[in-house]
Amino acid sequence: MTKIFITIPWFVPAFRAGGPVQSIANLVKEYREGVEYLVFCGDTDLNGAELENIKTNEWTGYNEYTNVWYAGPEKRSETLVKLIEREKPDILFIIGMFSWHFNIVPIMFCKGPRKILSSRGMLHPGALSQKKWKKQGYLQLFKMLGYHDKVDFHATDSEEAAYIHSYFGKQVKVFVAGNFPTNVGLLPFPFKEPGKLKLVSVAIISPVKNTLLILEALAKVKEWIEYDIYGPVNDEEYWDLCKEQIERLPGNIQVTYHKEIEPSRVKEVLEEAHVFILPSKSENFGHALYEALSAGRPVITSYHTPWKELLESVAGFNVSVKDTSGIDTAIRFFAQMNQEEMQKWSRGALAYAEKKLDVGKTREEYRRMFEG
Repeated sequence: MTKIFITIPWFVPAFRAGGPVQSIANLVKEYREGVEYLVFCGDTDLNGAELENIKTNEWTGYNEYTNVWYAGPEKRSETLVKLIEREKPDILFIIGMFSWHFNIVPIMFCKGPRKILSSRGMLHPGALSQKKWKKQGYLQLFKMLGYHDKVDFHATDSEEAAYIHSYFGKQVKVFVAGNFPTNVGLLPFPFKEPGKLKLVSVAIISPVKNTLLILEALAKVKEWIEYDIYGPVNDEEYWDLCKEQIERLPGNIQVTYHKEIEPSRVKEVLEEAHVFILPSKSENFGHALYEALSAGRPVITSYHTPWKELLESVAGFNVSVKDTSGIDTAIRFFAQMNQEEMQKWSRGALAYAEKKLDVGKTREEYRRMFEG
């Protein structure tokens, strides 16, 4: 039995907005033969709110081979180091790059187990553009102290592996193992009238997700658009700019913000929409994008996600995020469709998702990584 100790800032139930947390939730569900997981995380949600119905500072069962430790704010790093010493895991799987308690402390101060550092898209230029100098300074220090030679790296695809090598050199060991996606399954398609469109996003509200760029693009659209936004606000100043832009939109654009969404409601939300939109500056995987495709919803996203060649697959659009032109063109393209045309794109989205899904291959990738 291989004991894998995972450090991550947030865990269930805080994975409703996708991202690394959902990736780990899917991992401990799908890869379970011959492993025991111990997940160490904070006791708050992404927005800082205290998680409900949890027990802090003790092991809590998540499934039959996974226990979770929700660490309170007091002596969080000290607790982590002591737990590593006590549990003696075979592998310390560190999710992310820049969190002091959950990324930096386990790399610098936890002794004993083999360490795998999962960058989770944080070395993508789009992600590094946020708090750029702070992150660049840390990465330089990381290399100066030689920590890149003391860990193995995890990338979810070859592009991310290339970013890791570009920062830390060709000599570092990088394992490529994709994410286990959530397959929603084909959903009934809502009636589609030419000249009208229902858009939806499920994501954290932050500059990386480009919510403001969507809203600016909508200002140029003449068709009737209903746009529903789901997700926690991660940047209040950015959300204030979004709200100001919403106020400026013309009457044919109806925007509704619904805050966060529980995983059980994802199907319901997707069922009401024609198109999913998320033109992120960077996505390590993009769980929400895959969920939409697997539900038969075409997507509008950037070129900075794993989901490329969408137009050729009749599954959606990849657009530039340098300006709004590609986004408003894609929105107007779908808005002008009738029901029959929209159904064709729905089938294309589902076929694309099915072609991309290979759970057996992903399990083999994780087996190779964990076996070293």
